[in-house]
Amino acid sequence: MPNKTFRATLLACGLLAATLGSARAADPDSCQTVRMGIVGWTDVVATSALAEVMLEGLGYGVKPTTASQQIIMAAMGDKNLDVFLGYWQPTMQPVVQPFVDKGQVKVLTPPLLADAQSTFAVPEYVYEGGLKTFADIARFKDRLGGKIYGIEPGSGANRGTAEMIKTDRFGLKDFQLVESSEAGMLTAVRRAEKRKEWIVFFGWKPHPMNLQIKMRYLTGSEDVFGPNEGQATVSVVTTADYPQRCPNVQRLLANLHMDSAEVSAVMAPILERTAPKDAARAWLKNNPQRLDAFLQGVTTRAGQPAAALQL
Repeated sequence: MPNKTFRATLLACGLLAATLGSARAADPDSCQTVRMGIVGWTDVVATSALAEVMLEGLGYGVKPTTASQQIIMAAMGDKNLDVFLGYWQPTMQPVVQPFVDKGQVKVLTPPLLADAQSTFAVPEYVYEGGLKTFADIARFKDRLGGKIYGIEPGSGANRGTAEMIKTDRFGLKDFQLVESSEAGMLTAVRRAEKRKEWIVFFGWKPHPMNLQIKMRYLTGSEDVFGPNEGQATVSVVTTADYPQRCPNVQRLLANLHMDSAEVSAVMAPILERTAPKDAARAWLKNNPQRLDAFLQGVTTRAGQPAAALQL
């Protein structure tokens, strides 16, 4: 079934329920538009697009706002945003935890993604050249140009890296943190790989970089990016009262559990310039059993069952 037909089928569920008038709306009118915060990381863009496609098909509107994690959390604290699908733990904990402690937001459990990882990485030829651990970075300062490549300013990853430099942990006091964006950092990595230059960068999974770049993650991190060499989870965050106000949307968000390979599969076409929602629709079309799982116990906004939807 073409993607357009798939979306039309989803939308028809909501329209049919409204026409019949026999069902009670699953959520109040105040939940009709889901205000979603999105950071510009491709994994978060991908999972947010999956949620957006399904919500729109169920009869909801989605108003996405792309911003830094700090701005998103401040907006959630002020109740100007409802949901955020990109809480990486533990790297983002310093940003998110204050809002949890104030009772302004709620972190859904279990996490959306349980097998994530984020830590320093190098191209495979650099690893084979002897840079295998965090302690090795300083030994190769000259070959690295004294630089470590991070992502956007203010991110948890960059904060952790800056702290290592400030405190001279692993002998990094003379290094420069190059702050950029996901796309900018990966451009630098690919350029270095092409020229066989040495580079240390912040890597993570899920991400197609793990398939597209011959890379290795460094060990010996002493838990600076979390236990077990940066093993991480990615969770959904909502405003504190959202589960009670909008229980149907809450059920859908609580059903979103994926693994790194699945998320990477949605991400890959996005990085090849496919529109995020088109990539999300295509993945759902090719994985109907996962769509069924996501829609378990969920209804259209008009209150009709959605779990029986077939692609």
